Amino acid sequence: MLVLEYKIKGTKLQYQSIDEAIRTTQFIRNKAIRCWMDAPREANINKVALNNYSTALRKEFKFVEELNSMACQSATERAWSAIDRFYSNCKSKVSGKKGYPRFQKDNRSVEYKTSGWSLNPTKRRIAFTDKKGIGEVKLLGKWDIHTYPVKLIKRVRLVKKADGYYCQFAIKTESSSETRIADGEIGLDAGLEYFYSDSNGHHEPNPRFLRKAEKAIKHAQRQIYTKEKGKNKRRKARQRYARKHLKVSRQRNEHAKRVARNVCKVNTLVVYEDLRVKNMVKNHYLAKSINDVSWGLFRRWLEYFAGKFNTKFVAINPRMTSQKCSDCGAIVKKSLSTRTHKCSCGCELQRDVNAAINILNLGKQARDGQSQSNASGVGITTLVGENLLGQILTVNEESPSFQSK
Repeated sequence: MLVLEYKIKGTKLQYQSIDEAIRTTQFIRNKAIRCWMDAPREANINKVALNNYSTALRKEFKFVEELNSMACQSATERAWSAIDRFYSNCKSKVSGKKGYPRFQKDNRSVEYKTSGWSLNPTKRRIAFTDKKGIGEVKLLGKWDIHTYPVKLIKRVRLVKKADGYYCQFAIKTESSSETRIADGEIGLDAGLEYFYSDSNGHHEPNPRFLRKAEKAIKHAQRQIYTKEKGKNKRRKARQRYARKHLKVSRQRNEHAKRVARNVCKVNTLVVYEDLRVKNMVKNHYLAKSINDVSWGLFRRWLEYFAGKFNTKFVAINPRMTSQKCSDCGAIVKKSLSTRTHKCSCGCELQRDVNAAINILNLGKQARDGQSQSNASGVGITTLVGENLLGQILTVNEESPSFQSK
């Protein structure tokens, strides 16, 4: 799926209509969750049953009927996505919480399918034809949506962000491949001191976007509480605070995208650590720094660009890669404060570079141990206690941001 995003320019009444459509989507999703919770054990509540329930809601509530029928189905699909994920976690016996579906109170988007909207044939405008009263709005952006046939547009999503309203188009297209400029092999060791250290000895600087903006963010947050509750000044202060966080989020995404593209552009094999970030952030001393570096986001972009450049992406278990000597294989115990690897064999390397070389060697073993080609960015994840083909993860999205919330 290719995702094109435009900023929307409309009137105040149109923005209010979009807000109403978003609230209706949240209402339908929460009602679907409640329907599933209250259903008897023997009842077969599935995706089809929830879609039929959206039809019943349209008959019962007038404001639901005003929303396009396919948009109502999209709302129940979001509910089923949460329910299905919970069932999958229970079935696979995921450790910890299983993600029991919860009611949503901060929905920020409404999603249309192939009806309820129409594109202007020449201008960058889109009109929403349901009874919510959104009407025609302008699309601001550099993308040319008219180069794609309308029948290939499978989803249209209206999203409310801190700096305005956006329209996203999900277009069904084949991902075009690009040509690599080199055929190297690289292992990447993620860290906090550096964004990553590679097996060639290069250290990518850690941008620390949140740390740099933290002073301004805290000042904006304090300003919220100096304003009286319910007043317009407090609302504007909250918007300023939200915009600063949105800027940090965009900086992280653009940085991860740029670095991942550069890595895949010059390498036929990219080996990365299979990090369990969810468990790592339980360390409250490092949680902020771990979230700021965005390892998970970087990995998703690596997987995507691996498909673009026909690069093999392998994610391996990083256990003992920092302690093992990359030259002789001996185990050299060291604490986190020890930043230099020194072995009795004479090997002396920066700690993260030594780990990156070990990661690359493990990735080569995984690659040579399986004959299946990897032209679409498939990551082979090795978990503790599993063989090298223990888990397969495939990424086919054009952008990680266009996912159901």
